[in-house]
Parts: sequence; structure tokens; C-alpha cells
Amino acid sequence: MSDTLATTARRSAGTRRRTGSLRALLPWAVPVLLVLAWQWAATTGAVDATILPPPSKVLGTARSLWDDGELPRYLLASVRRVAIGFGIGAAIGLVLGFAVGLSGIAEALVDRTVQMLRAVPHLAVVPLLIAAFGIGELPKIVLVALGVLFPVYLNTVAGIRAVDPKLVQLGRSYGLRTPGLIREIVVPGAMPMILTGIRYALGVAWLTLVVGETIATSDGIGYLAQNGRDLLRNDRIVLAILLYALAGLIADQLVRLLERRVLRWNVNYRKDSRR
Repeated sequence: MSDTLATTARRSAGTRRRTGSLRALLPWAVPVLLVLAWQWAATTGAVDATILPPPSKVLGTARSLWDDGELPRYLLASVRRVAIGFGIGAAIGLVLGFAVGLSGIAEALVDRTVQMLRAVPHLAVVPLLIAAFGIGELPKIVLVALGVLFPVYLNTVAGIRAVDPKLVQLGRSYGLRTPGLIREIVVPGAMPMILTGIRYALGVAWLTLVVGETIATSDGIGYLAQNGRDLLRNDRIVLAILLYALAGLIADQLVRLLERRVLRWNVNYRKDSRR
């Protein structure tokens, strides 16, 4: 009997491992197939290789730039801009979001102004930022911060307002005062929406950086793309696009990891390898 149970347990463990491996590999199936199709199309002439260079050439360009030390410098510059801009924008968005979500007076004072600013396209702000701050690092960081602020703000407000009022009443019945209610009930209840906003904002940060790095610059992934355009090197342009995509993917995966750790109490986030 014990041997049978042990055999069953081993089979079950093996099945779980195989299922886990399949789930880990499955998200990469479509990207790998697309890259293979891209390589085939570019090398067989199905698409013009001068317009869309094959992945092998793009990889060779990346290796050459890495060996020269240019690619690490570009990556570091872009990551630094996103990190600083995201930190500033997310902090402001969280502060305003909590203020508006918890206070009707703050909503009356702040919300309409934020909604008006949110409707302004990023490109429309670029000339003003250059006039105010020059062509250094500050305009790029401010632009990223503006792009991040709004999704964090909106999701924070929505998350706070989605907290069940009955839970707040229950907390009050247990003697929790306002700071305790915010810490024990409001923040945990709003956290899924807040993290969704942060996750979305990270993607917006990289999209905004594309605009920010069109401002006169001599480094960054955007500069790599502009340099490729000036030199008629489409392999550099494609490399810059792929780097933006990979940076966005890595940022998204980091937030998903944070979600699984912070929201362990939420059954929807427990060991959810599909997220």
C-alpha cells in the first residue's frame, strides 16, 4: 500500500513538473515562431532585407555595439532616465491618488486639473520643456514622469473607491481609527488596482522615453534609432525597437513578481504562473 502511494506521489510530482515546464515555455512559442519566420522571410527574399534586416544581422549589430562599449552606455542611459522619471511620477501619482481617493476636498481641488493635463499629448509638451529646461537630461525625465503620473493616479483613486464600505465599517466597529483603517483595510483592498496602474505606467514610461529621446541627445536607445536613421542602417533601428520591447517585458515581469509577493493573501495571485 505504501509503495503504491509513493509511486502515485512521484507520478503526480512528475506531472506537475511537466505542466510547470510547459506553462513556462508556452508564452515563448509565438515569439520564437515569429523570429524564425522573420529570419526565413528576410533570407529568402520574401521581404526586402534592406528594409527589414534578418534577426541574425540585428544580433550581429548588437554584438558589435556591445564589444565597442556603445550598447551598454545606451542601455544604462535609458534605464537611468526611466528609473528616475518613473520614481518621481509614481510617487506624485500615489500621493495625489490617495489624497483624492480619501478626501472629497482634495478631489474638488485636484482631480479636474489632473484630468485636463492628462488630455495633453506628450509631443505638445516637448517644445515647452526644451524652452524651460534646455536639451539636457531634465526634459526627458520630466516627460517620463508626466507619462507615469496619470495611470498611477487614476488606478490609485479607482482602487481606493473600490474598497468595500462594509469592510471599513467593520474596521471601525473593531476600534480602528483613520490611520489604522487606511493601513489595514484601504491599502490592502486598493493594492491590486494600484499595482495594475504601476504595471501599466512602466509600459507608458518606455513609450514616453521614445519621445523624450528624440530631444537632442548623444546616448540612449532613442539615439541608437536616430543614428541608424541618419546612417541608413535599418539594423540599428530594428535593434532599438527590440531593446524597447525587451525593456518593457522585463519591467512587466518585475511588477508581476511584486504582485505575487505583495498580494499573497489574494487567492487570484497565489502561485499564478500564468500572470
